[in-house]
Parts: sequence; structure tokens; C-alpha cells
Amino acid sequence: RHTRFLYVSWARRCVQETGTDLEWLQGALAPLGQVVGADGSLDELLALVDVTFANLVFVGLDREHVVAQAALIEGALEAKPMLAIVALGDGMDNQLVLNAMRAGARDFVAYGSRSSEVAGLVRRLSKRLPAVTPNTQLGGLTVLYGAQGDGDGALLASHLALVVQKSGQQTLLLDLGLPRGDSLALLGLESSFHFGDALRHLRRLDATLIDSAFTSAEAGLRILAYASHDAPLEHTSAAELYMLLSALRQHFQHIVVNLVGQPDSEALRTFVSHCDKLLWCTDQNVLDCRRNLAVLNHWREKGMKLEHARLLVDRYLRTVAPDSETLGKTFGLEVIAVLAYSPEVRLNAKNQGVTLFELAPREALTQSLRTLGERLAKRSQGLPKPKAGWLNRIMGGR
Repeated sequence: RHTRFLYVSWARRCVQETGTDLEWLQGALAPLGQVVGADGSLDELLALVDVTFANLVFVGLDREHVVAQAALIEGALEAKPMLAIVALGDGMDNQLVLNAMRAGARDFVAYGSRSSEVAGLVRRLSKRLPAVTPNTQLGGLTVLYGAQGDGDGALLASHLALVVQKSGQQTLLLDLGLPRGDSLALLGLESSFHFGDALRHLRRLDATLIDSAFTSAEAGLRILAYASHDAPLEHTSAAELYMLLSALRQHFQHIVVNLVGQPDSEALRTFVSHCDKLLWCTDQNVLDCRRNLAVLNHWREKGMKLEHARLLVDRYLRTVAPDSETLGKTFGLEVIAVLAYSPEVRLNAKNQGVTLFELAPREALTQSLRTLGERLAKRSQGLPKPKAGWLNRIMGGR
């Protein structure tokens, strides 16, 4: 659904009033797709091309690093001849333009060029490039997001993930919501391997590591959570997240990500652009609605594609305004589900460390979560089961 472009630069620079070079390029191409920044490593660039299915790469040039930059362009085209590379740099520096063209760049764009010029160039180049066919065997990816931070994000995400797991699909709950690590606490679990560890061990992230290090919950659901000592999500680069998500989606048929409470950042937007279904969580609290609408409208102004977003109305009271229909119209999103308030049931589930399915299976809240989880599971039905690691095979699964 989302086209991705890569931008390689050796150092961030300011471009007029638009901020850094990456922000300027992201703004210019927002209506066409997402721009993912990468460093000057050929290996990282080639790996990112594989996981993002990008066929157009921008390379920033400067006098100080021009030899290495030209070598990167040549190396990338040697490994991936069908790539189109566009060089960026000072338009007044003829030597940079010459070096870029000799290395094999298709075109050269001056920093600070008008957005319409950059977008026009990309459209023209894209028409001449071969169509990219993304891997349809990748697992499903559902994101829960809401601007307000509370423990109920983890409660909802963990229950939805459990339903998908019980449908027979190998499922991961990636809990990056705030407060941190609530899903583990809610299910009475502990973990010694967290989100930050997964980022550090990206190249080792195989079935064996997942079997031995990822926390296992009821029915075989796996959980990877945010630890108190992990760096804030906004410090994680889009490139790292693409590599991580690509690796995880090869090992799980469905991933449910809790991002409720996260501040706006490039990392958050990467998840939003990458997922199949975005469940935007809000309740009837007007103050929370305003916070959510501020983020939603900001993303729309930036040209982010949100056709896959749906509104999830939580803690709903039928006698209180605004009602779900009004909320859907205000947000401009289809309401996918309305979850009953049920404060006593929620509190008991949290305090006792048991699921709603066990504690109150007949409650309207529980039934709604089961129905929504089953709907999400349909997206990834029929995907092949990932191969188990040797540890899981020896132990006969867990």
C-alpha cells in the first residue's frame, strides 16, 4: 500500500526553514510515500532495499565524502541494477553533479528545491521502473494507538493478541505502549529479554533466539515488551524498525503492537505506515479526543496515508455524549468496535493478573474483544506457519 524511498546521507544538514535534509525530503514526497533514512553503509542500504521493497534511493553528496558516496552509488547499482538512484547536493557545485552522473545516478536534485519539482521527478522515474511485488507471505501487523497513555492500551492489545493466537496463528504481542511493560504485569509474567535487546541482536533474530528469549504467555502467545531501561522509541531510527519488523514478520503469522501513549515521532509513523490495520483508540473524554485529533490532523496535513485506520471507542457509556457515531464523524474514521466501560471487571482483571476471558467470559467487553480479535485474525489466515527453532522442536512447543 505504501511506497517507500530510501535516503542515504553521511551527516544531517539544515535545508532552508524546513529543518533537516531528511525532513525536507519527507515533506516533499509525503503524498507519494515514506522516506526512510539510512547511514552510509552499503550493507545496510542493500538490506533496507530488501525489506522496504524500495526501488528509488536518494544519496546525499558533499565535497568531504564524495569519493565514498560515489563508491556507494556504484556498489548499490552493481548489486541491484534495477535500482534508480537520485543524487542530492548543492546545485551550484558542478563537480558533485559530474561525480554523481559518472557513478550511475539517474538524476541530481539541489537541496531546497520546490516540493513539486522533486515529486514530479519521482513520478517520472517511477513510471520507468519495474513494478515491485512485496512479499505476500509476511505476517499480519495490527497497531493500537492513542495519544493518551493508560494501562488499558496493554489490556486491549494483550486480549486481541490472545484471540489471534488461539485462532491457530503464531502471534507476537509487541508492547511499546506507555506506561512501559504493562502487558507483562497484567498477565503476571516477567521477562529478561526486551525490545532494546531485540534491536541490539537484529542480526541474530532467528527462530532459536525467539524460542529461548521471548516471553511465552497463555496458549503460546509470545510477548516482547519495552523495558524501563530501553531508550525512548523516538530515538529508534526508521531503518532499525524496518529491519526488526521484517525479521519478526518472517517468524510470526500476526503481530499486535501496542503504541498507546507514545508521543509523535518518526518511529511511531513508521509503525503506522507499515501496518495492515491501525486501531485508533479513544474514549468519550473530550480532552483525550482533542489530543488524538491534534495528532491525526497533523498526520493528514503531512500527507500520511491512513486508509487502513479505524476508530476503536473504549470505555463507552451509551448515556454520555459524544456517542460513537459522532466520534466517528469527528475523526473522519470508520468505527470498528465499541468497548463497554465495565470498570469493575477491568480493575479485577488487572489486580488479579488474569484475563477477561477467564474472569468474565460473558461480559459485553470480553465478547467485543473476542469478536474484534477474530476479525483481525482473518487478515492473516492461510499464511504458512513459521518453522520452529531447534529448542522449540526439542521441547515439543510451549
